[in-house]
Amino acid sequence: MALDGTLPVALGHIAEPLRGLAVPMADLVLDPANARRHPARNLATIEASLRLYGQRKPIVVREAGRVVIAGNGTLEAARSLGWESIAAVIVDDDPVTAAGFGLADNRSAELAEWDDGALSALLGSLAEAAVALGELGWDPG
Repeated sequence: MALDGTLPVALGHIAEPLRGLAVPMADLVLDPANARRHPARNLATIEASLRLYGQRKPIVVREAGRVVIAGNGTLEAARSLGWESIAAVIVDDDPVTAAGFGLADNRSAELAEWDDGALSALLGSLAEAAVALGELGWDPG
C-alpha cells in the first residue's frame, strides 16, 4: 500500500498470492549503498523474466526510508517495464541488519553450483518449447 493507504489497481503482473504485498514503486528507493551492480545484460534478463512470468517472489524493503535491501535489480527492471506497483516485504531492520541481509541474499546465490546434467535437460526442454533462452541470460548454443 502507498503511504496514504491506497493500493494500485493494476496488479496482474504480480502472482496472485503476493498481491496483498503490493506497494507503489514510486514510494521505493534503490539502495545507494548496494554493493551489487546490475549491468545492462543482467537487467535485460530480469526484465525478460518479469515480462514472461510476472513477479513470483517479493523484494525486501526496509521500512525506514523505503530503501530496497534485496531486489534492487528487480525494481529497476520492473520500472523499465512501466509497472507502477511491486510486491514487497517491508521489514523494520536497523541499518546493520539490513546491510547484512542484503549481502547474504546476494552472496548465497553466487555460492550455489549447477548440476550440469539437470541444467542441460531443463534448457533442452525449454528450447523445445520455444522459450527464448537468450532473453533469460542463456547462450542458446
